[in-house]
Amino acid sequence: MATESNFVQPSIPKFDGHYDHWSMLMENFMRSKEYWCVVENEVREPAAGVAQTEVQQKKLEELKLKDLKAKNYLFQAIDRDLLETILQKDTSKQIWDAMKQKYQRSTRVKRQQLQALRKEFEVLHMKEGESVDEYFSRTLSIANKMSVHGGKLENVAVVEKVLRSMTSKFDYVVCSIEESKNVEEMSIEELHSSLLVHEQRMKSNYLEEQALKVSTNWRNSGRGRGWFLGGRGRGRGGFDGGRGGFDKSNVECYRCHGYGHFKSECTSNLRYGRGEKANFAEKEEKEEEILLMAYHEGTNTDVWYLDSGCSNHMCGNKYLFSDYDEFFKDTVKLGNDAKMTVVGKGNIKLKIGGHVVKICDVFYVPDLKSNLISIGQLQEKGYTIIMRKGCCQIMHPEKGLIAQVTMTTNRMFPLHIQHDIQTCYTMQMSDASWLWHMRYGHLNFNGLRTLQQRSLVTGLPHITCSTRVCEECVIGKQHRDPFPKAGAWRAKTVLQLVHSDICGPIHPVSNGNKRYFITFTDDFSRKTWVYFMEQKSEAFGVFKSFKTLVEKESGKEIKILRTDRGGEYNSSAFMSFCASYGIRRQLTTAYSPQQNGVSERKNRTILNMVRSMLKTSGIPKEFWPEAVNWSVHVLNRSPTVAVKHMTPEEAWSNRKPAVDHFRVFGCVAYSHVPDERRRKLDDKGVKCIFLGVSEESKAYRLFNPITKKIIISRDVVFDEESSWDWNGIGQQQVPLIADEGRVDSETNHELEAPNESPSPVAARSPSEVQPVSPRSPRAQRERKRPAWMMDYESGGDLIDDEAIAHLALFSYCDPITYEEAAKETKWREAMDAEMNSIEKNDTWELTKLPKGQQSIGVKWVYKTKLRQDGEVDKYKARLVAKGYKQKFGVDYQEVFAPVAKLDTVRMVLCLAAQNSWPVYQLDVKSAFLHGELEEEVYINQPPGYVKQGFENQVYRLKKALYGLKQAPRAWYSRIDAFFVKEGFCKCPYEHTLYTKLGDDGRILVVCLYVDDLIYTSNDSLMLDAFKKSMMEEFDMTDLGLMRYFLGIEILQSSAGIFISQKKYALEVLERFKMGICNSVCTPIEVGLKLTKNGSGKRVNATLYKQIVGSLMYLTTTRPDIMFAVSMVSRYMEKPMEDHLVAVKRILRYLKGTADLGIFYKKFQSSNLCGFTDSDYAGDMDDRKSTSGFVFMMGSGAISWSAKKQQIVTLSTTEAEFVAAASSSCQAIWLRRMLGVLQNQQQSPTIIYCDNSSAIKLSKKFSFTWKKQAH
Repeated sequence: MATESNFVQPSIPKFDGHYDHWSMLMENFMRSKEYWCVVENEVREPAAGVAQTEVQQKKLEELKLKDLKAKNYLFQAIDRDLLETILQKDTSKQIWDAMKQKYQRSTRVKRQQLQALRKEFEVLHMKEGESVDEYFSRTLSIANKMSVHGGKLENVAVVEKVLRSMTSKFDYVVCSIEESKNVEEMSIEELHSSLLVHEQRMKSNYLEEQALKVSTNWRNSGRGRGWFLGGRGRGRGGFDGGRGGFDKSNVECYRCHGYGHFKSECTSNLRYGRGEKANFAEKEEKEEEILLMAYHEGTNTDVWYLDSGCSNHMCGNKYLFSDYDEFFKDTVKLGNDAKMTVVGKGNIKLKIGGHVVKICDVFYVPDLKSNLISIGQLQEKGYTIIMRKGCCQIMHPEKGLIAQVTMTTNRMFPLHIQHDIQTCYTMQMSDASWLWHMRYGHLNFNGLRTLQQRSLVTGLPHITCSTRVCEECVIGKQHRDPFPKAGAWRAKTVLQLVHSDICGPIHPVSNGNKRYFITFTDDFSRKTWVYFMEQKSEAFGVFKSFKTLVEKESGKEIKILRTDRGGEYNSSAFMSFCASYGIRRQLTTAYSPQQNGVSERKNRTILNMVRSMLKTSGIPKEFWPEAVNWSVHVLNRSPTVAVKHMTPEEAWSNRKPAVDHFRVFGCVAYSHVPDERRRKLDDKGVKCIFLGVSEESKAYRLFNPITKKIIISRDVVFDEESSWDWNGIGQQQVPLIADEGRVDSETNHELEAPNESPSPVAARSPSEVQPVSPRSPRAQRERKRPAWMMDYESGGDLIDDEAIAHLALFSYCDPITYEEAAKETKWREAMDAEMNSIEKNDTWELTKLPKGQQSIGVKWVYKTKLRQDGEVDKYKARLVAKGYKQKFGVDYQEVFAPVAKLDTVRMVLCLAAQNSWPVYQLDVKSAFLHGELEEEVYINQPPGYVKQGFENQVYRLKKALYGLKQAPRAWYSRIDAFFVKEGFCKCPYEHTLYTKLGDDGRILVVCLYVDDLIYTSNDSLMLDAFKKSMMEEFDMTDLGLMRYFLGIEILQSSAGIFISQKKYALEVLERFKMGICNSVCTPIEVGLKLTKNGSGKRVNATLYKQIVGSLMYLTTTRPDIMFAVSMVSRYMEKPMEDHLVAVKRILRYLKGTADLGIFYKKFQSSNLCGFTDSDYAGDMDDRKSTSGFVFMMGSGAISWSAKKQQIVTLSTTEAEFVAAASSSCQAIWLRRMLGVLQNQQQSPTIIYCDNSSAIKLSKKFSFTWKKQAH
């Protein structure tokens, strides 16, 4: 039995900076000493005045003694410098807690370290030359660290990680372990021992071989034939100096004084200063191919070197192989311990001495610069190699001498031969796994292994997983990499990262003409701001407003902005603005909206709430901005997973928000009417709809459906269980005054509810939005009334109700002068936008007017833009120069600018429909402002924007301005130069049609009509690249799919493309008071003949010209009225009553056929065919005929005309021939256009004519006119 003196006391663990390890050792040490109880539970003195028994006092003294001993151990374990930093050292628990608080990391830090350890564990691999023990030590060290930091790592995960990260020499070991044992039940210790056994077997089978090669440019000074290693005579010739069985462990080298080799074998004997080196090759764990041949600069495929140190034939030219096995893989180890990859093996046919010799089993090494013939491999095949007197002879056992090689000056044997070059067309499928991979239709290798291991099928050989990439599988099966479920990085402060995205377009358009909304979300607090826009291009201005708001509110600056790659975010102005303020941009990858997931999910949540609230309340969808505002207000005061234990509003403002002002969206609310706005017996409350809270006041935002006004009031009584009956609103109660008081919120700023709860008894007056007063009278000049207003009365004797109706009739009339427009906010904003666009484009510069120069005046032109459905799209103000004051040769030269023919537009639409191509539309903002001017032009400062202090100065134009005579020409030159730079080809037959050809038949077609641009393609990448380049070059508006172009309505569907002018036709009928007329079935009476003098009285020529002009544009999509419109257009100089009757008949025909159009169907034939006809002597005044034609392609017409001929024809044949000639000219132009659009007509174009004589005349042109039948 051991005595007490022989017992070894355990050493006290010293603190070395690693708290987790030290605390574990110290806790175990304290528990062994039975002192842990006082460290864990502090010893406390009894309260004053409390009497203790003798037992209690004794126990207290024992605890104090243990505490002193525990403190003593802690004092010995902690250094003095560290101990001095601990203030409270009265008890051992205080010391322990101080150490724990000082060195034990927080949960967040542990989590970050755990993530780093997981990443290190994932990329962990066994190194070359590393032993199994060393690799297991590294792996288990990382696993233990992960467990210390709270990570749970199962044994099976460690086992699988080790198996898949071993080096290639353990591949067969790993396969045998996986097949023989269940990996899921295998322990780490069992795997470790198994790998150690295999490693020891590899070492026992290791045969150490060494071969040296000297690459030298100098001759050895040694004597005899043993010069290879610097030896002397025959006794030392050979790789080991002639001492094969001699133990050289005690031999000392006389050169380097090292042991284990002779002086002649010493590598220091080489003269490295002369560029000489010694290389050797070894066989290590597995037998690798040995290459002792020296490298030579350049590659000569006609020279093969005989090499006794090369273990196999090797070639670096793949084209020399007559048959080839690409599945053979191996490595070649060089003398300098470097390795080269063997990627295949095959046979090569060589012509040596007139004999064709087939060299078998030649390795293909792409990096090899010299072709090598292994002497050892030749001897294995039965060849005899004789080397004597500087000559090497190769003898065939049957054919005799095949080749004789003379040694060169550098002691090498090059064999110059002629190759029988054959291309390998067949390959051997040596790998059964790859063969079955393709037999199973490219089933993955894991599936094949499952079939083989579990014996689910019979006849399947052993399957091994291949590391080679199957190109067919990648092309056919490649999928996107998964996106992380949670972001690895979060912002640490507000505005460090802001997410943004645009949602829209939303239909229907809101009451304030808004179609989009943009959200900004702070990553740290997750508070959201929302703004509403009419166009996506407003995103830049909205962002600047948002930046100013949040930075002033928080006192911090935006550091990072994360958005998608939309053109509204990637404009040059947006990028330069962010760069100037140091805002770093983070853009998503193309077609990867998941990378902007915060904004995408926020927009989805908002729209889900909006749909639910609109459905519950029954409010019309035009109020969706109000619902979006309220949704964002609610979400900012709702819990979110990203922010713990607080709402986004509290995380942003550091104060808990109140929600007692929340009410059901869309419920009935009664607003108090102030005394100042009612009489004695008037109602004191008005019934309204709750839409949210006001942004400017501590009050509620209500809507009165009767007066169509927004009311801001804090004195409201709510009925949250009731909703408004929107179907029962009396239309007679709706006033006819334009909705000037309607307000759409632009942003969801922070607004707290009133301090006191809304009282059910009204007490204070609300702040109600006042209606805008009627527009003041216009300028005091007499205006001529339009002809279509002749039947209406006007004047000062109208009663009040009639005056209101009169104002309602002119509610959308545009102002004429600046003074009129300046009185309304909408027009002032439109003028401000125009001025900003001009200055942003650097259109002019302020200067003094040079002597001899004359300035041109400018004026404002105002236009209310309407959408397809007749609603107001936007209010447009355009600054126009008075170009009629320009002088030719002084301030302008060329003025012509081409525009696209409508025939071209219809042709492009027809081709797009037949080939299922989408057609998109872009609009250039202020297009003429982009044109560069070559002349010096000076204009006056615009009204309302005269620079103070520079009233006498003028603007010198750098770029074109609307109204200038050369403005269209300058813009066309600018856009034409851009298209040429982008690689487009301009059509020689239509100068506004551009095409761009790509690979594999890809084509992009662009058609330009001044500032409106349509484009289509059969490749989405070309569409996206073109739109992006246009957005970067010009200030563009992306209109999306083509829907409304030059008054033409385009409907793109899965069946084709339908074009019509229904809206324009109805506007024409309403304009000329034919909206309630009776319809007819034909546009013109059969056999109608009109004359210049006509019958009846003369009618208003201006009115007649307006009607005919409107009808002429309507023929863009209506070939059925082409002949009738062409006939009535001949009498616009002096129209009579019968002419007006014929025009009105056309309008009556349109009444019943307003929705007709042309439908281009998909997958129709693209062959062009035409029809031609004429009416002989149809004009009763000059006896001229009318030519007409129409050309069809597929299911719809693309070109048509009805025009009076220039000559007087003498017969029907001549009239038909002239019409056919005109149509032939049009057919030639159409065929050339189709050729440019890559739709070449293979067969002749057939034109149908109903006159046989004209057909015969066209076939035989010598046919005389006298033979024609009249």
